[in-house]
Amino acid sequence: MTTRTTDERAVAELLREHGPALFTFLLCLTFGDRQRAEDLVQETLVRAWQHPEAFEAPYASMRPWLFTVARRLAIDAHRARLARPAEVSELVLDGAPAPHDTADSAVRSLDVRAALRTLSPEHRAVLGHIYFRGLSVGETAEVLGIPAGTVKSRSYYALRQLGLMLPAYGSGSSSRTGSGSAAA
Repeated sequence: MTTRTTDERAVAELLREHGPALFTFLLCLTFGDRQRAEDLVQETLVRAWQHPEAFEAPYASMRPWLFTVARRLAIDAHRARLARPAEVSELVLDGAPAPHDTADSAVRSLDVRAALRTLSPEHRAVLGHIYFRGLSVGETAEVLGIPAGTVKSRSYYALRQLGLMLPAYGSGSSSRTGSGSAAA
């Protein structure tokens, strides 16, 4: 069994004779993407080199065969691009927000719950109504049946105690919260 091979000179002659027209044709099929058109021209010539029987065909020119192969390669490449997810540039990725780290949030939540358990029931009740139910100082006073001044002082001392229990979370967050409760 003998294997037929294509002469390199024959492929070079195909490129010289049909290359510019093939490139222009593929440039249209790739919507002006020069790099992809050049790649497809090369792939078309590789296919010609892999199929020496095409050189022995009874037609006068190989151009129709080359254009058919090139068109099919362009269609396959287009379908392959559609099947892949869209590529995202680094600029878009740099502007995207960092994914939320739920582990830090969970640890913080457990720490706050443990610290809340150390408070007296009165202090815990005031914080629960103001911060977890979103009630105002007046509404909290009404629900608990105590004066508004007592609600303010209990929330102040409860937040101060939480700040001492949770020093890793910074005094800035508890002082902001504390000043917000006095104003509410």
